[in-house]
Amino acid sequence: MHPEQATRTAELAELRRSLDVGVVRIDGHLALLTQRSDQSERDLTEMADRVRALEHGRWPLPSLAALTGVAALAVTVWQATGR
Repeated sequence: MHPEQATRTAELAELRRSLDVGVVRIDGHLALLTQRSDQSERDLTEMADRVRALEHGRWPLPSLAALTGVAALAVTVWQATGR
């Protein structure tokens, strides 16, 4: 084997090792990003469920205000008629 060919072979082997290391590192980063994405999706789903439960259990304040207004009007009309 010629010295130049041996040098090229060694350089190609080093290049291949560097490429393999880079691919493995990228695979690790992608796996981590996928895990974080899955966790974020679970957190978002849980948060949406909690908001839905809070919205379902809240007091209907506009309806209560309207009902109170109607009741006050009825009492005022009742008092005005003198009964």
